[in-house]
Amino acid sequence: MGSLSGVAAGSATRALLRAVWRRTKGGDPPTNPASPSTRWSEALIWAAASGVAMAVTRLIAQRGAAEAWKASTGSYPAGLETVSP
Repeated sequence: MGSLSGVAAGSATRALLRAVWRRTKGGDPPTNPASPSTRWSEALIWAAASGVAMAVTRLIAQRGAAEAWKASTGSYPAGLETVSP
């Protein structure tokens, strides 16, 4: 359940990121930020934006899946409540 929601959320986030990039930059985002033909500024902005967006999306998807699990079973999945320092 968590993996499926993560994949769906990740696809939606990538599409949203591309749309925001096109709107703000007026073109497509870099398809290969490591390419020498990609400017450093664009590569760094794309890497930071996509990294943060995907991490937040993953967290939201996992927390949502855990809440759905709890709603259907009455408790969180095993090991989820464990917090390590």
